[in-house]
Amino acid sequence: MRPSILYPLFYPLENLSGVGNRYGSLLHNLLDGGKVLDLVWHLPISVIDRRCSVPLSGATDNKIWTGRVRVVEHLPPQNKKQPYRICVEDDTEQLTLVFFKTFGDSLSKTFPVGAEKIISGKIEIFNNALQMSHPDYVADIDKPSQMPEIEPVYPLTAGVTNKMLGKLMRQALAVVPNLPEWHDANLLQKENFPSFQQAVLQLHHPQSEADLNPQSPARRRLVYDEFLANQLSLAIVRERMKHQKGRVLQGNGALKQKLLQNLPFTLTNAQQRVIAEIESDMYAPYRMSRLLQGDVGSGKTIVALMTMLNAVECGAQAAIMAPTEILAQQHFESFSALCNEIGVTTALLTGNVKGKARQELLQKLQNGEINILIGTHALFTDEVTFKDLAYVIIDEQHRFGVKQRLNLSAKGWLCDVLVMTATPIPRTLVLTQFGDMEYSKIDELPAGRKPVATTVMPLTRIHDVVSALQRKLQTQTQAYWVCPLVEESEKIDLSAATERFESLQKIFGDQVGLIHGKMKESEKNAVMEKFKNGQLKLLVSTTVIEVGVNVPAATIMIIEHAERFGLAQLHQLRGRIKRGFESSNCILMYGYPLSEVSRERLNTMKQTEDGFLIAEEDLKLRGGGEILGTRQSGFSNFKLADLSLHNDLLLTAAKDAALILQKDRNLQSERGQNLRTLLYLFERDDAIKTYNAG
Repeated sequence: MRPSILYPLFYPLENLSGVGNRYGSLLHNLLDGGKVLDLVWHLPISVIDRRCSVPLSGATDNKIWTGRVRVVEHLPPQNKKQPYRICVEDDTEQLTLVFFKTFGDSLSKTFPVGAEKIISGKIEIFNNALQMSHPDYVADIDKPSQMPEIEPVYPLTAGVTNKMLGKLMRQALAVVPNLPEWHDANLLQKENFPSFQQAVLQLHHPQSEADLNPQSPARRRLVYDEFLANQLSLAIVRERMKHQKGRVLQGNGALKQKLLQNLPFTLTNAQQRVIAEIESDMYAPYRMSRLLQGDVGSGKTIVALMTMLNAVECGAQAAIMAPTEILAQQHFESFSALCNEIGVTTALLTGNVKGKARQELLQKLQNGEINILIGTHALFTDEVTFKDLAYVIIDEQHRFGVKQRLNLSAKGWLCDVLVMTATPIPRTLVLTQFGDMEYSKIDELPAGRKPVATTVMPLTRIHDVVSALQRKLQTQTQAYWVCPLVEESEKIDLSAATERFESLQKIFGDQVGLIHGKMKESEKNAVMEKFKNGQLKLLVSTTVIEVGVNVPAATIMIIEHAERFGLAQLHQLRGRIKRGFESSNCILMYGYPLSEVSRERLNTMKQTEDGFLIAEEDLKLRGGGEILGTRQSGFSNFKLADLSLHNDLLLTAAKDAALILQKDRNLQSERGQNLRTLLYLFERDDAIKTYNAG
């Protein structure tokens, strides 16, 4: 049960005075939630200083001015189109207050002629005269407290004003409780952290811009709270997973040995190490939940197959799920070629397998005649029944959260789960998003792989690129040409894939193919097949070729408007031409104007092929917002923390969480009880529920 001390923070926003249905829905959208707590987490982004400033004669255009004025006269409108004007003055200058769609009676009461008022609002210079449209605040001389001296400015949305949000925020802050301390006293002293309640109040009542600095003690305190809740909840789940009853999968090694004898290459040291790490989990009587990271071309596929054969040697079945039909088809071709030679049965299940063929496949699967099943997310539909599924591999699926990963193995009996990714993920993101899993990393490429020569050039040189391509495609070489959009957009003037395809077709004829996300899966597969068997020499594409497409003869990659892509996406695309052992070339073409971030991004691509270095740089350039491009959209954003600024606190929180569970595994001590409150505060209830689930 959520502690009663937190109840007021979890009341709906509609409990606050002034929030009706219409305003409530606007706030829900702005805050991405409908609780009082969501309002508390909505921090100011700047401040307005409304302390009395210079005389009117020194007021600046487009700046906030606050001061004492006398009301001189009212100038009511002569027709409906005119605004209502009021002339005011101080001892140095006159100012016209302008009001649209207001009632004169109301203004006469607020601004009686001859009265003195304190006003605050934005000054505008119009026809060489000072004016102020709808002052933000009007206060009586004897009641200056009617106007805040320092006003926090919040992120807003249409229909929500800063003044209204400020009124609601005062109500919300009034119910923020003084919570029992969950942090170690030494940490509080070392970091100069205020209490939770003090930190919240300080951030919502800044006295200057400096108080809003992401590195201020108040902000760092709340960030650390958020990180610790995240790390502790993941550590609890990981701890429970480690002790969740599984099955021992330890084969006799016969199939793996046969496969190794048939391979035309030797496994790298990194591949051998990672296989040993995965198998040590499979040999244990507990459920495996592990993340395998490997850069483009590092050889994750053979690691996957070797570990699946361990399950098959035990008489069980294994399955691998890919995000697209193209990648599933490719895995099937790779696996079946190797498995046929050693007597292991593989099958492919995608949306294209229909009718009688599908029914036969499902029957064989249920009978245990299929050892390894390859497919898309359709593998987890109700109609798919295994005889004895023991091992599941999820390839390139970052959108699974902790809950989904815990439920994935339901298709089998005590399944082991491995999640693979070719997108190098910064250590900080591994901690926050995959902290519930064990972690393996292939950090070595197969011997003989040659580096990609990366060139950066402006789009104005596109004719030079086409000429060079004409010469290259006369040999056995194949090439990719990647465009960012499928069709012309009025807002972003980028070359569309279809348009580029048509222009290149005039030069290269039927040697050019086109593939994009709006095509049917069967159409995409047909084009890819032609490209793979060499019928097509040039493939014009959107980013659908980003993951896993394997054509060793394709050694040229041209990316149009490369400045529009994220670093990780560029790295994934470049990885398509690292499949063979020939020299390859990547040309990044950019349009003007080039922003500083885009320039840095392209320079990084030119200087390094290390995916893990690129991922760290991507995190720095993007900040804590959209990380690792659209393929990583499953990464949840923190409400208070910014991974690019606060990663030192994250690493501390990870160590702290491990230490806490070492000393107090069930969070029963006084600090443990306080930490349970922290988990509820940051809505990590699931971690606490794992205790009840045993």
